Amino acid sequence: MKYIKINPADNVAVALQDLSKGEVVEGVTLAMDIPRGHKIVLRSLRAGEDVVKYGFPIGHVTRDAEAGTLVDHSCIKTNLEGLLDYQYEPLDSVRSSGKPGDDACHSERGEESAASFKGFRRADGQVGIRNQIWVIPTVGCVNGICEQIVNRFKAEIAGETSSVDAVVHFPHNYGCSQLGEDHENTRQILADMVHHPNAGGVLVVSLGCENNQLDAFRELVGPVDASRVKMFACQKVDDEIQYGVERLREIYAVCSKDERTDVPVSELRVGLKCGGSDGLSGITANPLLGVFSDWIVAQGGTTVLTEVPEMFGAETILMNRCQDRATFDKTVHLINDFKEYFIKQGMPVYENPSPGNKAGGISTLEEKSLGCTQKCGKSIVRGVLRYAERLSVKGLNLLSAPGNDLVASTALAASGCQIVLFTTGRGTPFGSFVPTMKISTNTPLSEAKPSWIDFNAGVLAQGEPMEEVSARFIEFVLAAASGEAVNNEKYGIREIAIFKQGVTL
Repeated sequence: MKYIKINPADNVAVALQDLSKGEVVEGVTLAMDIPRGHKIVLRSLRAGEDVVKYGFPIGHVTRDAEAGTLVDHSCIKTNLEGLLDYQYEPLDSVRSSGKPGDDACHSERGEESAASFKGFRRADGQVGIRNQIWVIPTVGCVNGICEQIVNRFKAEIAGETSSVDAVVHFPHNYGCSQLGEDHENTRQILADMVHHPNAGGVLVVSLGCENNQLDAFRELVGPVDASRVKMFACQKVDDEIQYGVERLREIYAVCSKDERTDVPVSELRVGLKCGGSDGLSGITANPLLGVFSDWIVAQGGTTVLTEVPEMFGAETILMNRCQDRATFDKTVHLINDFKEYFIKQGMPVYENPSPGNKAGGISTLEEKSLGCTQKCGKSIVRGVLRYAERLSVKGLNLLSAPGNDLVASTALAASGCQIVLFTTGRGTPFGSFVPTMKISTNTPLSEAKPSWIDFNAGVLAQGEPMEEVSARFIEFVLAAASGEAVNNEKYGIREIAIFKQGVTL
């Protein structure tokens, strides 16, 4: 396969590999070289005429574009502007749907329903796919103290064998000098981490004088297993390093006895994210995640889609898949509230895609969004979450968070996702505080960055059938859920980033 026309209504095709002047695409002779991932005009377009891809307009050309030429960000302008009013027009599949599990896959749920993985069943009913000990600072002032505590403790247990697969601290810059929503977002994300099932134990380290006071934070966190979750303020102990190490020893003694057991796939909660996208994202890796998402949902499991600014232009597709009007109304607020955030900051609502996206073949936000939303397949939208809100319903959920890779992935993990599946056409090494699996949209990226990329979806552009690739991918994800480390874990790249929008004192 050298190119693809995604939808019969499209007036452009996409190069699946570098194409040369003189080659023929859909009966049209190329008038110039076309890079991989970029769009080829299939019939001459006059200035102002819409460019159609995925069966939808992705913007309009700003000058005449002749058949057989490249059309990209230099000559396409978005059609999007301002806030919109939306009407709930549910799809037939929504009208006829019942409970979660009756969604898009229409699986008979016979042999497939037996799918399982080996996870850690927690006392609160949640399931972890890792058994780690996390050291969480309430404020950035104690980041260095947390690092020293972890380093000393890891040196003490070096060479020991146990089911604890990592002891990690998560530095951040917040917890003080914040006001209003920013302060609450910090507190809530950190509280979400305390309750995350991938953490067999947690040590919370406070300074003592910060805005995020330990007693108030403890109240926000609520009931915990005191043998697994411990908290202290550095200003209230003599030797904070030694005190922290002693608390880790106590937590480790409990967590090291945890064992993996067989768990049904219905207990999986998977975050869906893309970043460094290119022209193949909506053709290979994102549709692969869509198939996987539908499969998980059909098993009674959960997937979460975020990056709200990258839903703009494709939001009605999601809205019409909402299970009822109440869910639709929440989705409208999800979209318009984020647009209002841009307007409040005096920033253009549709300032997207990024330079890397454009270099990879994405020209407008509509094009990026139509590719981005394919990650959630065709399932019905069952839930809509505020930023830092934890999951409460199974099935496909939408989550409020920006497009920034680490901020959005942190939000996905904080919602309760045990793993984040991250598609990329340009490549990135980052990792969030849960396993962050990278899926490449093209084979050259996978070959160039084997320490970044975990799974290559680029083989879809080379003709491998989706059914075969998705079967391998399901097996790969379940192996990761059962303990196989992904690249960000192998190379020790684990970070958090908390959404900030207001004043710093």
